[in-house]
Amino acid sequence: MTVQLSKRVAVPPDVMMRQIGEDAVILNLDTESYFGLDGVGTSMWTALTTAPTIEQAFEALLAEYDVDGERLLGDLCTLIEGLVEHGLIELMDA
Repeated sequence: MTVQLSKRVAVPPDVMMRQIGEDAVILNLDTESYFGLDGVGTSMWTALTTAPTIEQAFEALLAEYDVDGERLLGDLCTLIEGLVEHGLIELMDA
C-alpha cells in the first residue's frame, strides 16, 4: 500500500481510543481488533487524527521530534498501513 500524503485520516464511528499515561489502546468495537501504541505512536495517532492531511501531520511530528525526515515518514507510513489493515482508520480525500 502506498500512502498518499495528500489524504486525511478518518476514524470510523465504531473505533475508540483510550489513552493510558503516554500510551494508548485503539479498539474497533465491530471487529474486536485492537492496537497498542507507545508514547511516540500515540503522538503520531493524535497528529494523524487532528491534522487536515497526512503531510501536515508529518510536518508537525517532524517539528516535534529530533528525527530524520525519511525515517519518520517510513515509520508513519508503517503505522498508517497497520491501522488501515486492522480497520482502525480510513484514508479519505482531504
